[in-house]
Amino acid sequence: MCGLVGIASRETVANRAWLAAGREAMQHRGPDDLGEWWSGDGRVGLGHRRLAIIDLSQAGHQPMQDSTQAFTIVFNGEIYNFIELRKELVAKGAVLRSHSDTEVILAAYREWGTDCLSHLNGMFCFAIHDARKHTVFLARDRAGEKPLFYHHAGGTIRFGSELKALLADTSLPRSIDPEALDCYLAMGFVPGERCILKGFSKLPPAHALEFDIKGGSFRQWRYWDLPALNADASRGAVDEIALLDELESLLEDSVRRQLVADVPVGVLLSGGVDSSLITAMAVRASNRVQTFTIGFPGHGTVDEREHAHLIARHFGTRHTELVAEPATADLLPGLARQFDEPIVDSSMIPTYLVSQLVREQCTVALGGDGGDELFGGYSEYSRLLWVQSRMGPIPRPVRKGISLAAERLVPVGFRGRNWAQGLGVDLQNGLPLIASYFDATTRRRLMSAYPGWRTSAESVLLSRVPANPDLLQRATRMDFQNYLAEDILVKVDRASMLHSLEVRAPLLDFRVIEFAFAKVPSHLKATAQEKKILLKRLTARVLPPAFDRHRKQGFSIPLAAWLKIGAFRGMFHNVLRDPQSIFDARTADALLRGQDRGRNNGERLFALVIFELWRRAYEVKL
Repeated sequence: MCGLVGIASRETVANRAWLAAGREAMQHRGPDDLGEWWSGDGRVGLGHRRLAIIDLSQAGHQPMQDSTQAFTIVFNGEIYNFIELRKELVAKGAVLRSHSDTEVILAAYREWGTDCLSHLNGMFCFAIHDARKHTVFLARDRAGEKPLFYHHAGGTIRFGSELKALLADTSLPRSIDPEALDCYLAMGFVPGERCILKGFSKLPPAHALEFDIKGGSFRQWRYWDLPALNADASRGAVDEIALLDELESLLEDSVRRQLVADVPVGVLLSGGVDSSLITAMAVRASNRVQTFTIGFPGHGTVDEREHAHLIARHFGTRHTELVAEPATADLLPGLARQFDEPIVDSSMIPTYLVSQLVREQCTVALGGDGGDELFGGYSEYSRLLWVQSRMGPIPRPVRKGISLAAERLVPVGFRGRNWAQGLGVDLQNGLPLIASYFDATTRRRLMSAYPGWRTSAESVLLSRVPANPDLLQRATRMDFQNYLAEDILVKVDRASMLHSLEVRAPLLDFRVIEFAFAKVPSHLKATAQEKKILLKRLTARVLPPAFDRHRKQGFSIPLAAWLKIGAFRGMFHNVLRDPQSIFDARTADALLRGQDRGRNNGERLFALVIFELWRRAYEVKL
């Protein structure tokens, strides 16, 4: 895992100093080595911070050039099939000087051009300067595990693994994009290529970009997409045993590949289905598996140590646990700064803490991310199917009336309010925003200091709903392309990389993704009564009989309890009552009072606090 930063321009770059500053802003992503390279004409500059994982020697130094010096690369990530690719490319005549996966990407680009992406199995973002074509080629992995921000203006493109690298160039403005902020307040993240800062963008997952250095323009395209559900699966005509066999084989191979490293590797074990399956597959490939978990004493609903211990004991792993306390409120300002573009997810705290623990013994860790989106693991999926069967027959105008009444009459944070509001949606084609943090009315109140504030998140959401007649297919594909990419994977990348820890996700091997969406019918993912059906049936094969397959738990914190008294409560009140806050004080106070009365406002308050801490850290104005 590493950090990259770069610039390409149709003119010679006069200000070069910011590139090194941007690189050093990401020192946490790569403490082992650093590098900087400029083209002979001064139009292209590439910077890199290295976390050495494969080929720890100087042969893996970046920026890296091929033997002809026509191609120069900076790369962040891992290519899990690099050994097979290396053999194939050598057979085609490639001369490779290292054993790093970085050089394999260079050789693949030289052989196949931009189509090299179809040959790569991994998590990655990279930039390749092609001196022959006078282009810079940028690409990001299929699921979006590795980030890539860019800013294009005046015939110049700047790009980096983290937004803070670009902000090292003080000539770039720092103002909030209102539509992006509205999306953040509604969804908890900024979706797609939008960015919280006006004029900046994210390269979306499974996309590539080619910048024409001479012309100063670029083209962007999607190089991979989720497959359609095949005809047999659509009809439900599948062999369940064959599906289980294929899933087990794919997952075992994915874990085996992702255990490959020249540094120690561990497993993040929450005790849930996904991480327990990863652990089971890891012990098949290695007899020295280390597992790690985090606990919250006195908060049984989120304290997973007992369940993690069950798996660790059964498989004989070397197990370590961390105990967290409410004083971790002190971490929030630092986390807000690390998350260049804020997200609403308080589980960034335990993710950060467990990453700190793991890094003391390992440089790489395997996690269970992706299982819920691929195999129907969220409770909301079962509730959606129940709503469709029970409420779908009710005429939509009636359901819209219920939705409007809920928004106007039911207090924010009242349990069930979001579901009532979502009843007005078209259940045949749309999706309700049940995970909404703030509805349109509340967002206007929060932003009442800015007359004419436009709420656009609902229309943005609607434009991103996949076209699919199957409600569960729509929901899981929507979450894969939005919530997973913009929240879960962002959280894991930023929190782990702050400790220079590389976290890998075997369930996001693109072969597992394609299997889940092309071959697994909806009735083997979730019903109104069950969820993650096929994956849980796999647990019956490979996990101990005492394992509780019906629990749904990952790393999370007892936020509601911490907001009753102590450091978290004090910080939240101080931040939201600060006169410099952009959010309306009366609306924020109402949310705080509602939380004290037992309403479910903890994550909403976290959304406002983390945004204000981020805004202060980067001195951003609206």
